[in-house]
Amino acid sequence: MPEISVEVRQVGQTTTSEGVARQHKVLVDRPEAKGGLDKGAMGGELLLLAFGGCFMSNLIAAAAARNITVQNLKTVVRGELGSAPPRFDSIILEVHGRCADEDLMQKIIEISERGCIVHNTLKPSVKLEVKRVM
Repeated sequence: MPEISVEVRQVGQTTTSEGVARQHKVLVDRPEAKGGLDKGAMGGELLLLAFGGCFMSNLIAAAAARNITVQNLKTVVRGELGSAPPRFDSIILEVHGRCADEDLMQKIIEISERGCIVHNTLKPSVKLEVKRVM
C-alpha cells in the first residue's frame, strides 16, 4: 500500500521544529504568547494550510484537465476550536475565484473534495464545509 512519510526535528534546544517533506522544509512553532519563539506556524495552522493546499492542488489539476480558466483562485480555511481535548470541531473551506462557467466551477470543486487526501481524512471526525464564494 502506498505511504507518505515526513520527518520533524527539534531545532536546537528551542520550541521550534523543522518539518521535512521530500526536499521541502517548514518551521513549526508556538506563538510567543503560548511559550514559543514564533518562528513558524502552529500545528493547527499547518493542518488548515494542508487542507487548503491539498484542495487547491486538486482544484487546479481538475481545472487544467478540463481546460477551465479560473482567475484569482484562492482558498480561505477557518477552523472552529472545540474544548478539551484541543481539536477542531468544524472547518470551513471557502473557494474564491472567477470562472466563466459557474456550473463547471462547482463540478471541479466537487471533484477536488473527492480527490483531496486531507479532506477525506478529516471528514469522518470533523464537520467540514466547502463553500463557493463569488
